[in-house]
Amino acid sequence: MTRHQTAVIARTRRFTLAALSLIAVASPVAAKVTGYLLETKVPDSIALLPTPPAAGTVTAALDAQVSDEALALRGTERFAQASRDADDSFPKGPVQPGANQFSCALGIDVDAARTPALLSLLQRSRRDASATARAAKNHYLRPRPYVVNAKSTCTPEEEDKKRETGSYPSSHGIAGWAWALILAEVTPQRADAIFARGRSYAESRLVCNMHWHSDIVQARFLGAALVARLHESPEFQADLLAAKHEIAAARASGQSSSHDCTAEEAVLKVRPQSAL
Repeated sequence: MTRHQTAVIARTRRFTLAALSLIAVASPVAAKVTGYLLETKVPDSIALLPTPPAAGTVTAALDAQVSDEALALRGTERFAQASRDADDSFPKGPVQPGANQFSCALGIDVDAARTPALLSLLQRSRRDASATARAAKNHYLRPRPYVVNAKSTCTPEEEDKKRETGSYPSSHGIAGWAWALILAEVTPQRADAIFARGRSYAESRLVCNMHWHSDIVQARFLGAALVARLHESPEFQADLLAAKHEIAAARASGQSSSHDCTAEEAVLKVRPQSAL
């Protein structure tokens, strides 16, 4: 990246933060968070993905096998972790569930006060992940596992709402892999732990009984396509650069994750054995 490009990105970042501050002061209603990409710029999930596995195929058989293995984890700590991973919300407050799923992998907490650019990266790219999944979800309307097997999920409060929504591909899976790629770029020295967390985050959707194995496998591909497209956004580039500085400052000040990372690591090693 040239010195001129770096300067442009820095100016874009300052302008964006200033604009958001003015909005917050001028209105008691928080500004709606949007993705970095226009709807017309997100990856075309229908064009990029194969059709969902048909009954009787090897891939459909693997989906069923992995689903059975995931159901066997109900009532375990891995199931409880899947419930925590399902919370991708970004409510007001210092530490937000949707932002802090990768805390152990990063080695620090993500919060609005100390890492606002990093928070913006995760929150806005999550919106882009949902937009990326939408076309294929609505086109194929693949029934979710709990609709087929009549077993509850790790988020029973969401079952009625999601019953009529498509399972393929997993938007959580797209977001998880996109976050892994973004965070590994921001913190390359922790890339292995971050990629492992990206995989386990998506696998939580299997354990939750919300998605089939092929839903999350194809989500990885779309997550990579999304991040490639995000790099075209000056606002994304600005947040990426600022996030690198925030993480360096957090580490220099001795900050660390507030999670019990030893326990979390042990729990996340438990996975459906046939999952790829």
